[in-house]
Amino acid sequence: MSNNPENFSKYPYTNGRTPSNPYRPFIYALILSFGVMLGFVINAVTTGKQSILNRHYDKVEDILNYISLKYVDTVNREQLVNKSIEKILSSLDPHSVYIPAKEVSEENESLEGNFEGIGIEFFIVQDTITVVSAISGGPAEMVGLKAGDRIIKIEDSTVAGIKIKEAEVKHRLRGPKGTKVKVGVLRSGAKNLLDFQISRGKIPLYSVDAAYLMDNGIGYIRISNFSATTHEEFVQKLSEMQSKGMKKLIIDLRGNPGGYLQAATAVADELISDNKLLVYTKGRAYDKQEYLAGKRGIFETGDLCVLIDQGSASASEILSGAIQDWDRGTIIGRTSFGKGLVQEQYELKDGSALRLVIARYYTPSGRCIQRPYDKGADAYYNDIYDRYQRGEFVREDSVVSKDTTTYKTAKGRRVYGGGGIRPDVFVSMDTSVNNEYFYAVRSFVPEFIYKYSSQHANVLEQYKSEADFKKNFVVSDGMEDDFFKYATSAGLKEDKTKDHNVEEKVKLNLKAFLAKQMWRMEGFYYIVNDDDKVVKTAVAKLSE
Repeated sequence: MSNNPENFSKYPYTNGRTPSNPYRPFIYALILSFGVMLGFVINAVTTGKQSILNRHYDKVEDILNYISLKYVDTVNREQLVNKSIEKILSSLDPHSVYIPAKEVSEENESLEGNFEGIGIEFFIVQDTITVVSAISGGPAEMVGLKAGDRIIKIEDSTVAGIKIKEAEVKHRLRGPKGTKVKVGVLRSGAKNLLDFQISRGKIPLYSVDAAYLMDNGIGYIRISNFSATTHEEFVQKLSEMQSKGMKKLIIDLRGNPGGYLQAATAVADELISDNKLLVYTKGRAYDKQEYLAGKRGIFETGDLCVLIDQGSASASEILSGAIQDWDRGTIIGRTSFGKGLVQEQYELKDGSALRLVIARYYTPSGRCIQRPYDKGADAYYNDIYDRYQRGEFVREDSVVSKDTTTYKTAKGRRVYGGGGIRPDVFVSMDTSVNNEYFYAVRSFVPEFIYKYSSQHANVLEQYKSEADFKKNFVVSDGMEDDFFKYATSAGLKEDKTKDHNVEEKVKLNLKAFLAKQMWRMEGFYYIVNDDDKVVKTAVAKLSE
């Protein structure tokens, strides 16, 4: 045998066999463990890839692609997408909505308190855009547009005699601040069209429709919605009335559909003292958030009445609910709409928007006044009609409470949730006239008044204030006859009931719309409130 050490085994030779490796079991265990771990890793990676695939798989997109490529007829993909989104949202609640890009600006206008355009109010009279008034200080007034001007052309397109709709007029006249629009106007006495080049500007939209001082130091403020400018408008108007001796206040929220929650709490903060809770919100993804009265308000102690009806919703119910729960004032009218949901708007990449319900709000006593919507949107909105049919707008004992849970106001009075704010003093709907016929008649009033005011401008100029007009102007029999002749020629059917109350209501509305022509909405309510049962009830309450 060679003495070359390379021919020898590394290990001592024993019994003619290679001796056992003492680390072999450990090595095998290590290899086995590594194999098991490798299997887990491979499985995890494979599963992860599948999860990623599933996560990025959009079934709706897939279906829309099949429809676009294979469907028997041509379809509008964008319309399909919009309808799909609307269907999804409608299955959640009645107030989560999708807003197409072209409608976002208009939807936001009333909330932002302004829009960008030329600044006119108009009617479409005999298929012609007719200027009712040019907003004071607005672009149209600055270039010389006047009430009575008839817009025949916008840019180079004829817009008279083409059955143009109001929405189309707004679309053509509105636009970004600084851009220009040319209008061709036919003016009484002029032989040819007058051309105006108007540079669009920012036009304010006021949410406080009217504010004036009644007798006995009672102030009246009507808020049409809660926008970004509502609190500022409210404080300004209230301060003006206080400087004239106002001691008591009526806030009219009838027909107010709501708006910004913060606008409602800001107004409430002017009326409710100390650090009191005004409202709180709570949602699945949002913790409870409380809104407190945090500053010294300008009307925290005077007598107060708040007017509501079935059209008062959301932010209106926040304000009236806080007033009621703290026994700060008297709620008068009819049970409110019952919307206790908080929405947040999310802008989407294509310019459209999602307005999603993210929380419920609760009054200081803990009431959620949201009506049930588990039977679908149609049943939810038809509930107002059902309430009318049940007689809830006429008889207080017909009001059906959808939540029997009892809550207590600061003074221990019982109040209820689950179906709107129930007033402290119920006032029935005015049923003194044939409503269907009266509303048909009233629809002809604005156009008639526009024509009347333009033909009698010299007569109307003698009235220097709403009070002067209210006291001295009388709707003559001749004016009433002219109105009914006009309405009949425009399609009004004869009143077979011959209800005398209709004539009195018509006269009041003719006078009120004439006052509106001269002093805008404040003039209108200054006149029409004289015959308003709810306002009269509030005045009587504050005069006690």
